Amino acid sequence: KNLFKVLVYGYMNNTYTSRQLETACRRDINYMWLLQGQRAPDHNTIARFRSGRLTGIIEDLFGQLVLYLHEHGEIAFENLFVDGTKIEACANKYSFVWKKATLKHEARLQDKARQALQRVFPDFNVPEKITVDCLNQAVRELQARVAASGIAAVHGKGKHKTQLQRDLEEMTAFAEKQARYDHYNGLFDGRNSFSKTDTDATFMHLKEDHMRNSQLKPAYNVQIGVEGEYIVGIDISSERNDQNTLVPFLERMRQQLPHKHRNIVADAGYEGEENYVYMAQNGHTCYIKPQNYELTKTRKYRQDPYRLENMAYDEALDQYTCAQGQKLLPVGQKNRKSKSGYVSISAVYECESCEFCQVKAACTKASGNRRIQVARTFQRYRQAAFDNITSPQGILLRMNRSIQVEGAFGILKEDHGFRKFLLRGQKNVRTEYLLLSLGYNVNKLHAKLQNGRCKTLLHPLDAA
Repeated sequence: KNLFKVLVYGYMNNTYTSRQLETACRRDINYMWLLQGQRAPDHNTIARFRSGRLTGIIEDLFGQLVLYLHEHGEIAFENLFVDGTKIEACANKYSFVWKKATLKHEARLQDKARQALQRVFPDFNVPEKITVDCLNQAVRELQARVAASGIAAVHGKGKHKTQLQRDLEEMTAFAEKQARYDHYNGLFDGRNSFSKTDTDATFMHLKEDHMRNSQLKPAYNVQIGVEGEYIVGIDISSERNDQNTLVPFLERMRQQLPHKHRNIVADAGYEGEENYVYMAQNGHTCYIKPQNYELTKTRKYRQDPYRLENMAYDEALDQYTCAQGQKLLPVGQKNRKSKSGYVSISAVYECESCEFCQVKAACTKASGNRRIQVARTFQRYRQAAFDNITSPQGILLRMNRSIQVEGAFGILKEDHGFRKFLLRGQKNVRTEYLLLSLGYNVNKLHAKLQNGRCKTLLHPLDAA
């Protein structure tokens, strides 16, 4: 208990490393009071506790604080403001492994290994995919041949190696490289890159880097949910795209907390049919800003006759009519499968004839007739989200999202200076960010008590 109090108090006061915490326990009167007369722990004890024992119980401890705030009226499980940010991992920025490069080198290795096997073992039926077991079997056969020949292996400058020894060394190198590529392919797990130093980290563009250069760094995508200015849930993801993180984040919160939020408020980066469907099926009201929201307010968008949204649609005949009076008729459908397995179905429409159309160049770049794809489910949910965010309640929630969740990230990254993780591995990184969130919530509760703002869940709209 005392070690947990020391860690939370340290994260409340921007003291993160185990050595800084050890020094504080020896010199700071506040930490001495928290220890209740016990000996100051050394940095190894603090580090082992944080990455060992605390990893299994930190989720429950954080959930207890959220429920405590709910019991005292600070959280109502009504409006959840969601946002994400990318934080650099504790890894070497030059330790990257790229999936595309790995597949290219593996293909070259397969060709070389196939040629070598066919040369050394003419009677052997080489499989289409050469595995590590196949190469190891070839190595054992060559080792037996070397032993039977009675010729000792030689090494070093000026030594002449037999062809049998060269074949054995080449096959051994093939087996080692193939084993390494298999290991890499297992670590990718749907990603395009990872870091050798922290294999759970993915290389991402960080916002602060965009102002200086476009260098990629190993990082994690951190998602948080905020209500009443308190962090009520977090998730650590290796996904670079926020759109793929919303469903896992809400699922984790549903499993850890006894209540679920009614309204989900997020920015345009989370828009997607899979997210819309999940929220509808789980009883959430969606307040996600459509990605084309700002564009729809422009005159150019509204007056563009070639856009699908501006074409006349006959629901009874299921056909569109373009600005030139041509009919676009249904010709089939196209299915798209997401990384999580969700299948989105789009109807495909094709124009009757664009052969003699004088504005074809402005309408489409296709050599034949123009085709359009219409995702009915997505369009229906997008329109519902648009109606929600433009209502008086939606305007209030959107304003609070920018204040509360982006304000929380601003405090954590600027005031607390937390821009890089100290631990490695997704479990340890999650423990570290939960400690930071615990400290943030305690500081926020203290500030609201001091300012007389308790039980204030939303900021009102400016009367002006």
